[in-house]
Amino acid sequence: MRIFVLGVGATGSYLVKLLTRQGHHVTCGDRDPERARYFLGAKLPVPVERVNARDVWNIVKAARGAQLLVNACPPMLNRIVLRAALRLRAHYLDLASHYTGHPFRAEQVEFASRFEEKRRAAVITAGVAPGLTNLLIAAGADLLDTVESVRVRLYESTDTDAPFSQWSAEASFDEAVARPRVYVDRRFRFGRHFGDRELFRFPAPIGPVSVVLAAQDEVITVPYAISMKSMDVKSGGSDIDRLRKWYKQGRLRKSRGPVASLFMRTPTPRTIHKLLRRRILHNAHFAASVIVEGIADKCPTTVRWDAAVPSLFLLRRQGLLCSPIAWATARMAALFIKHFPCDQFGVIPPESLSIDIRRAILRDARARGFRIVKHVASRARRDL
Repeated sequence: MRIFVLGVGATGSYLVKLLTRQGHHVTCGDRDPERARYFLGAKLPVPVERVNARDVWNIVKAARGAQLLVNACPPMLNRIVLRAALRLRAHYLDLASHYTGHPFRAEQVEFASRFEEKRRAAVITAGVAPGLTNLLIAAGADLLDTVESVRVRLYESTDTDAPFSQWSAEASFDEAVARPRVYVDRRFRFGRHFGDRELFRFPAPIGPVSVVLAAQDEVITVPYAISMKSMDVKSGGSDIDRLRKWYKQGRLRKSRGPVASLFMRTPTPRTIHKLLRRRILHNAHFAASVIVEGIADKCPTTVRWDAAVPSLFLLRRQGLLCSPIAWATARMAALFIKHFPCDQFGVIPPESLSIDIRRAILRDARARGFRIVKHVASRARRDL
């Protein structure tokens, strides 16, 4: 497949490498080709064009001939890149939504009819969280007759003596200032910023972690595809604690944008190597748990999925200088592309893919370094 990747940062560059290994013909574009080369490395002979992702025609010119346009840019650019994909008559894939327009629906959905008319597929939020988490929710729902509730719990932690973020500055800032969405009694609502704290037990070696409401895309796509009564997403770990502290101090304001002193640029592999060598950056972790509760065979049943990815320390031992989140997001995006639904048209979040595709992606994720464990617990229903 001829693929154009727009946005060659920590995630986009690793995705380019994975797609090249899969045998695709890959080209890419970025606003800063010189910096993109630092991420790609000198040994990868993939052309990088200078592209202004805020200009539809600039994207179209650079990506002409592509069968798939991959949007690895900050989600605020989604609408522009979607329009470019339609102009190109190309399939489309992105990694996250941006909280604009309708407050309780992903903005990509408004392009559904146009992709159907072009007989093209737009797979959205196809990363790790969202992305993998959506697949796990759907896999849990497949085991139940009816779904009552869904809970997603994320762990993001970085052990460092200097400012460092696993996400891009734009993604971290968006997560910090956006109001969390929750689904309660079959209705969408706004949650409190960093509110509803609870103690959640992740699998060892993480253990109990304080988690709070987070602005995550799963809540604004999954309830449209899977009938349920309630859903929320909460995050915990040092990265979330730092954002919560800044928010309480009044240092995060949407009107100000991401302050450079708080939200650092995505570190290049060279920067990560330097920080590790100087023992400023020690380790980083990411994990996700998905709990789906409902009824199976007339019994209350809970399906729990726990997913973990290699730590920064383990990735370094493999010769990879990227954060666990960048590694996991790129790996999952590559699998969504490997199993891309070319014969399914419209805008498609992960939970709306066919069951065969969803199972194939999860099977491949396990084979490529994701540790995914399932627990199912049922109890006899009491007759009242």
